[in-house]
Amino acid sequence: MKVIIAEKPDQASTLCSQFQRVKKDGYYEIKPNELFPNGAYCTWAIGHLTQLMAPEDYHSEWKKWTLSTLPIIPEKFKYEVTKSKAKQYQIVSQLIKNPAVKEIIHAGDAGREGELIIRNIIQLSGVKKPMKRLWISSLTPASILQGFRQLLKEENTRNLYYEAYSRACADWLVGMNASRVYSILLKEKGMNDVFSAGRVQTPTLALIVQREKEIEEFKPEPFWEVVATFGIEGKKYKGKWQKDQQTRVMDKELAEKIAAFCKGKPAKIKELITERKEYQPPFLFNLSSLQAAANKVYKFSPKKTLDIVQSLYQKGIVSYPRSDSTFVTKGEAELFPEILAKLSAFDDYKDLFPLPMSSILNNPRYVNEKKVTDHYAIIPTEQVKDPKKLSSDEEKMYDMIVRRLIAAHYDKAIFDYSTLTTLVDGRAEFITKGKQQIQEGWRKVIYQDEKEKDQLLPNVKQGDTGQVEKVETKESKTQPPKRFTEGQLITLMKTAGKYLDNDELEKVLSKVEGLGTEATRAGIITMLKDRKYIEIKKNQVFATDKGKVLIKAIGDQILASPEMTAKWEQRLSEIGEGQASPSVFMEQTKKLSTKIVNDAIAVAPNWNFEAFQIDTIQRSSSRYTLGKKVGKCKLCDGNVVDKGQFYGCSNYKTANCHFTISKLILGKKITKTNVQKLLKEGSTNLIKGFKKGEKTFDAKLEWKNGKIGFLIEKNDL
Repeated sequence: MKVIIAEKPDQASTLCSQFQRVKKDGYYEIKPNELFPNGAYCTWAIGHLTQLMAPEDYHSEWKKWTLSTLPIIPEKFKYEVTKSKAKQYQIVSQLIKNPAVKEIIHAGDAGREGELIIRNIIQLSGVKKPMKRLWISSLTPASILQGFRQLLKEENTRNLYYEAYSRACADWLVGMNASRVYSILLKEKGMNDVFSAGRVQTPTLALIVQREKEIEEFKPEPFWEVVATFGIEGKKYKGKWQKDQQTRVMDKELAEKIAAFCKGKPAKIKELITERKEYQPPFLFNLSSLQAAANKVYKFSPKKTLDIVQSLYQKGIVSYPRSDSTFVTKGEAELFPEILAKLSAFDDYKDLFPLPMSSILNNPRYVNEKKVTDHYAIIPTEQVKDPKKLSSDEEKMYDMIVRRLIAAHYDKAIFDYSTLTTLVDGRAEFITKGKQQIQEGWRKVIYQDEKEKDQLLPNVKQGDTGQVEKVETKESKTQPPKRFTEGQLITLMKTAGKYLDNDELEKVLSKVEGLGTEATRAGIITMLKDRKYIEIKKNQVFATDKGKVLIKAIGDQILASPEMTAKWEQRLSEIGEGQASPSVFMEQTKKLSTKIVNDAIAVAPNWNFEAFQIDTIQRSSSRYTLGKKVGKCKLCDGNVVDKGQFYGCSNYKTANCHFTISKLILGKKITKTNVQKLLKEGSTNLIKGFKKGEKTFDAKLEWKNGKIGFLIEKNDL
């Protein structure tokens, strides 16, 4: 008898659907069959059934957050059963302890996290029975049956467990010590909130805060461009004045002089250069590139993309989602003609067939055994599905994955980029650029942004003459750096800060680099949002004051260094490959945790947070602030107290007083200092950045005629 342990209930159901089975409480009983002559049990985890123990479970004195107990470093890390999942753990434990069970089949997700989840359950149960590993990249019936016929030996994936275990313990160690030391020290500065810090989340936040700082400190400068309309041999086109390949003029008077000089002057085409560029079809998707693409096209958050593609994987219609590779092996490539033939029957794809290339089996851009790591690229499986029969979001994601595969069977796209140089009166040089599509190629398959289209240049040649028909100056301002989108954050993390706006996502890094892994990056971004370090507005990422305070406190310490955590990921990868020692890595992590604590304590006396609204950085349900008096009520002279989301009169019940002040008015946080000033003096300090519709304005809040209103100060004329 054998026990199969899947990672989730629906995966267990899919695995068992290939056999006759009976549903029980917390498991399936599989009837005897060719693969399991004596039958089998199939049970499941519910994600993590176990968790690392809390500090106080090691030593009671570690429960209280004090500097004297730091750093917290357990002699040996221990796991415990997650209380909310104890029932399912007992079911799994009893099944694997059953004397009739002679072998365990580990059927968790074929990745590091799946390895950790199932092995931790077995470790905690104390059972030491032979184990095999089911390792599959899709949940189609054919893949499942083949996987059970070709089970891996337990030792084949053991190093992945060591890697995942080391990562979990290292993250606990760094996160626990960093979070405590910064929370304690920042509380002394008046911020009673939990400041979570960690090996991956903090360097990611530092990159976001750095971009926020660049935007805030940016000072726009006006510049002018001189634009001329030419009439050359009966054809019209526009060009920009340039000197030393620079079209911007930083002085208005000079721009106007240039325009005046060129007015009505003769013009001659000095040079026409055309450069042909070829664009290969994009790579197949890995998780990072899929998340970036889905965010760009549909504004999906990275987590939403992962959840949707996980759902498609559960349905058996796409391959394993947490892949870091954009390549496939020849085995997968041999199935593409069959998959594509089935897809060609659907209305969405009929017009794309027949394909220019019937096979990409020998194309190293897509088929490369050496560049397939644990999993191959995310592709549609042979169990194809009509996109119209999926939910709206699933249809969008499935369509993106399908079109990437179809595009790989198309020709390259070819464009001619032309640069036309026009000389006015033999002196002033104007530049005109244009683009012409020569071959559509794969762009027929993958929709392109219409903004990319440029007007064609006129059919002119070097030496043609005419004159300036019109000339004008256009004023503009230099623009600050753009905010990251959530999709760009994924790329930012992957490149450890060396972000490049490249659709091919740097052709997939051959080694693990950057912040986090394919499987964890979406979760890190979600964590930053949940912990109020960042806000997402219209798909743009903003750093909050809380996030800025933490990064300012950390400063240039190692905890905020992307390079440091990138090297850690490399070392963890080496552990997974059996090339590095987990124990040596953990010893280094313990030293790092001690350094983080000592560094924070050393620099804390020099912290200065005057630029931030620190009294807004409080736990909303904090026992330290809730119910605390801030001033006298304007209506009944009772006490106005902190009520969490707003300030309100304490006489609400006894005198039915309804005096309240919201902590958030037209997008601006109203600080306790300003509330105190309003109650005492009748108005607040000037608050900048109130937003009403598309308009932004600065104003004071004032108490007038029995209510709170805006006092907008007008400049003297």
